[in-house]
Amino acid sequence: MSKKKLNILFAASEVVPYAKTGGLADVAGALPKAIKELGHNIIVVMPRYYQIDTADLTKLQEPLGVPMGVMGEFWAAVYTTTLPNSKVPIYFIDYEEYFGRSKLYEDEWGESFKDNDNRFIFFSKAALQLSKMLNFAPDIVHANDWHTATMPLLMRTRFFHDFAHTKSVLTIHNLQHQGHFFKGAIDVLEVGWDYFNAHDLESHDGVNFLKGGISRADAVTTVSKKYAREIQTHEFGFGLEHHMQSHAHKIYGILNGVDYDEWNPSVDKHIAKKYDIDDMSGKVECKRDIQKHFGLELRDDVAMIGFVGRFVEQKGIAMIASILNSILDFDVQIVVLGTGEKWAEDFFSTTSYYRPNFAVHVGYSDALAHKIEAASDMFLMPSLFEPCGLNQIYSLRYATLPIVRATGGLDDTIHNYDEFHESGNGFKFYEASNDALYHTIKWALDVYYNSNESFVSMQKRAMSERFGWDSAALEYVDIYKNILGK
Repeated sequence: MSKKKLNILFAASEVVPYAKTGGLADVAGALPKAIKELGHNIIVVMPRYYQIDTADLTKLQEPLGVPMGVMGEFWAAVYTTTLPNSKVPIYFIDYEEYFGRSKLYEDEWGESFKDNDNRFIFFSKAALQLSKMLNFAPDIVHANDWHTATMPLLMRTRFFHDFAHTKSVLTIHNLQHQGHFFKGAIDVLEVGWDYFNAHDLESHDGVNFLKGGISRADAVTTVSKKYAREIQTHEFGFGLEHHMQSHAHKIYGILNGVDYDEWNPSVDKHIAKKYDIDDMSGKVECKRDIQKHFGLELRDDVAMIGFVGRFVEQKGIAMIASILNSILDFDVQIVVLGTGEKWAEDFFSTTSYYRPNFAVHVGYSDALAHKIEAASDMFLMPSLFEPCGLNQIYSLRYATLPIVRATGGLDDTIHNYDEFHESGNGFKFYEASNDALYHTIKWALDVYYNSNESFVSMQKRAMSERFGWDSAALEYVDIYKNILGK
């Protein structure tokens, strides 16, 4: 078993660089490449949203039939290419009625599409049908989040004859989003009403896709070791904590890696001047570049704090807003990039008008995200919960010391500054409160201004750390082999 080359079908609703709303896309764009480099056969499947141009894709000649239970059989087109800088095939399921929309999961007003259940039942079945059409017999089907969480259940029911010897892995990137729908979805799933029970799909007289997937997957993974423990508690379980506890024997935490070809100041094409651990002088030029971009005062010596992320409750955005004006009274510049809840967009925009040391870009720009990482001295991530987090890991590589709440992957990756032992790579607080955040930022600024030698030493420690996908891929493959051996 140990030397066997595995066949893996990897299904995800979003994949970098084609479509992204969160960390799932980063994982789906990087992990399959790392698994391929270990010598295994892996194919990736995702929807062909209409933001994805087909000009550079190859269309398969054969249409794909997808059984949709009481709704009948639907037919989709399939496009293919390879993930950038790899030999990993990626297939796009093209069905205009479900995926020909301006956004992935919700409309322009932020309301979830009312047919998301059918959209992702269709996608999950299409991924399995595609595997059959390609004569690709997977040893492992790797599903991700609620969008594809029905695949382990489908493999044991509607598609049993085709996947009887295939094992399934379900990765939870964020337990908050579970896929709650009307129970009639069972007649589209075609899994049988026997599975409408408290152990499998049933939840508050509806169905919960993620719950059903957790029950029937051979292994469940989350994106950090701390989060694997947290989701079994009331605070972080979002109503599924008892369900998670009953499946604890098959839950594993594997910390996400990052793509250092993309996030690395020594090769970053987006930043004003490249730099690395041996010569960090370029970081000052990056700070000047951001100051010019936002019209901030041109100062090399001022402490700059960056934030890149969604303006949502999970990210601690209300805590930031509550203490922002108090923090801006210090000698500091704060730059923010993101989009989300309208009150937060309006608040940050208004604040930028009357506080000359605060700047915001409402929206998302990959280039600007890189520039903020490189320019900032510290990076703010006061999340209420954070399954893994990637920005704090990017920040370490850019010598931008993270200020984080000790939760999930943030707690796994950031070690608190210890002035007595000259150790640590950032600043952590534990209680999700305005006071805790305020005093931690104040502490970080104090170290920056009054213990600069220690601050620079910490930057160098941060830059030397690596969280690559190679080690994470090995852990996933170990799990694949473990469940295949059972």
